[in-house]
Amino acid sequence: MSRLPVFQTRGLTKTYDQGEVQVRALRGVDLDLYPGELIVMLGASGSGKSTLLNILGGLDVPTAGQVRYCDEELGDAGDRKLTQYRREHVGFVFQFYNLIPSLTARENVAAVTEIASNPMSPEEALALVGLQDRMDHFPAQLSGGEQQRVAIARAVAKRPNVLLCDEPTGALDSKTGILVLEALNKANRETGTTTVIITHNASIAGMGDRVITMSDGNISGERRNDQRQDPRTLSW
Repeated sequence: MSRLPVFQTRGLTKTYDQGEVQVRALRGVDLDLYPGELIVMLGASGSGKSTLLNILGGLDVPTAGQVRYCDEELGDAGDRKLTQYRREHVGFVFQFYNLIPSLTARENVAAVTEIASNPMSPEEALALVGLQDRMDHFPAQLSGGEQQRVAIARAVAKRPNVLLCDEPTGALDSKTGILVLEALNKANRETGTTTVIITHNASIAGMGDRVITMSDGNISGERRNDQRQDPRTLSW
């Protein structure tokens, strides 16, 4: 594994003004993420993990500190540069699937591949997540887990360098969630995309190369798993 990080943050701080109150969402985070890693980021609601993910993904900018993607500084990038960065390098998976109801699974994925520079075909991406038999179904004809796997196919189809997943199993039961985690695990192994899964569910931790714990806007713990656990052996 290359020791040059994909992401490097130093002293990363994010402060929000809520009326007359200042909320410190991040309090000086130092973090390195490496190519091909699968990171599970744990923390309770309000620990800062979603804020950190949004800054890594170029959806938000820090109040202070540095955030570098490869050799680019993102912290002071303008809107146009961040839009280009997100389009070319980042795939997102959120808790809610954000599929277009009037489009089939295949068409939902094609909506992204048509504007990407070196995409997979929608068929290849859907096969990667085990939905080759459901490509012509509309979201309303798919279960929640199937819709989330379409969302993963859509995210990985543009061959992003980085896949950022915010509570991807948060709306799903354990059995369905494990199918979604299997799809993320397979996408990471087969495409080499650096993958970050943020969750409050500690049961997921075993599937990561590294587990990073956040609390109160800081990294409070980190451990490396000797071996990644197969998602099929997880339960919660």
